[in-house]
Amino acid sequence: MKALAWLYWPMFFFFLALLGRHLIEWGKNHILDHYASRASAELRDKLLTKLFHLGPSLVAKQGTGNMVTMALEGIDQVENYLTLILNKMLNMMVIPIILLVYIFTLDVRSGITLMVVVPIVIMFMIILGFAARDKADQQYAGYQQLANHFVDALRGLATLKLLGISDTYAENVYQVSESYRKQTMNVLRIAVLSTFALDFFTTLSIAVVAVFLGLALLNGQMTLFPALATLILAPEFFLPLRDFSNDYHATLNGKNAMKAVLAILEMPQPQQRHLLTAAPTWNADSELSFSAVNVSYPGSNEADLNQVSFSVHGYRKIGIIGESGSGKSTLINTLGGFLQPNQGEIQVNGQKVPHLSQTQWQQNFAYLPQKPYLFHGSIATNIAFYQPQASMAAIKQAAAQAGLSQWVATLPQGFETIIGEGSRAVSGGQGQRIALARAFLDRQRRILLFDEPTAHLDIETEAALKETMVPLFDQHLVFFATHRLHWMQQMDYVLVIERGRLVEQGTPAQLRAKNGDYVRLMKQTRGEQL
Repeated sequence: MKALAWLYWPMFFFFLALLGRHLIEWGKNHILDHYASRASAELRDKLLTKLFHLGPSLVAKQGTGNMVTMALEGIDQVENYLTLILNKMLNMMVIPIILLVYIFTLDVRSGITLMVVVPIVIMFMIILGFAARDKADQQYAGYQQLANHFVDALRGLATLKLLGISDTYAENVYQVSESYRKQTMNVLRIAVLSTFALDFFTTLSIAVVAVFLGLALLNGQMTLFPALATLILAPEFFLPLRDFSNDYHATLNGKNAMKAVLAILEMPQPQQRHLLTAAPTWNADSELSFSAVNVSYPGSNEADLNQVSFSVHGYRKIGIIGESGSGKSTLINTLGGFLQPNQGEIQVNGQKVPHLSQTQWQQNFAYLPQKPYLFHGSIATNIAFYQPQASMAAIKQAAAQAGLSQWVATLPQGFETIIGEGSRAVSGGQGQRIALARAFLDRQRRILLFDEPTAHLDIETEAALKETMVPLFDQHLVFFATHRLHWMQQMDYVLVIERGRLVEQGTPAQLRAKNGDYVRLMKQTRGEQL
């Protein structure tokens, strides 16, 4: 009984220390989780802001699937990476040092053995870590390619089935996914090999320590307590190192995702965005002019727009035409401030600006691309994109002007119907009408940029949409890029672009009389002999 009573206080302090250890671990994890969550949220905000400033040209270059997975799943992987790696690095920097100091007080020979083994283990971890990193880089590249193929397949599924080549494209998707599977298995092989090497050397070192301790006990050179304490603490000494190694391989995707996000954030973006003060709103007396403007996409050595010069005044409807790849979308992106000129001069109401990525200018226009993005939300929320504080009456009026009322009336939940990702499907024509309703709702935006808005619509849908769109052009400056030249009948002025050069400009009547590139494109569209 006396011996048992003597153990009460040691047992009490043991459980107290154990409780303290778990409390410290809980506090550390809580702080790191909060930091990782906040850091990843800030990173996502910075990424989305960067994408907004760089515009659709970056998304077209990087791939829609890649950018979507980067902003959603990629940021989640970054959060997991920060949570695990910071935690394990902190453990690895603190726990082994404390344990090693205490082991030296128990048995110097065991402490020296552990010190000798650690550099060997770290050396193998570094060698295998480099190999795993290279394989993980290849895997992440395959992941980006798979994401882009998946999104492209979903977008074009109806077209692929219509053309009868869906099976062929399915084989392509299979090959991409098979390549990604092989890359993943290569990473796993390196991870397993690294784990085996680490376990082998740590187990061997613990066995060596156990042999020395056993010989010391047999020779009477050590008492039982320091021998048992050293043998128990030896595995704990290597545990943070093993945890770090395992989590390093488990979070390589998060590391690569962070590297990809940081690469986007380091891309140059427009500076001097608040220079424009001469155009608070576009009106009948406003003027925009381009003089010998050259524009290149980032990373391109050739000008995608070359020596472009034109001038527009007041409310006009400007058609932009040309063959595919001629530079129509590049000009629209430049007008929207998504691309910046390399050379030339831009003036707005007589004020020179280096580019049109001016806050004041971008608050004046509405942008309608080929496929307007529909957010996951109600129809009313999507219409109120530019005017989130708009009343329901104003939203309904804009929807009526865009020709949406009849369709919305057929929906059980009306304007509260959820559309967008994973919700009710919306046809191409309905999506364009929602984009038009956004423009109708915000009457303060007097500049409209259209980039092939009817390119993916059938003739009947386009004709119905045209009746809705034309009234919107009144009292607006309109830039309308299209390869469907019947729209030129509604234009006041036409810019003809060929291989990045503005080869003709003038009213439709002037260009017909000139009998040049404009007439040639018209004849090509009608299938006439040149």
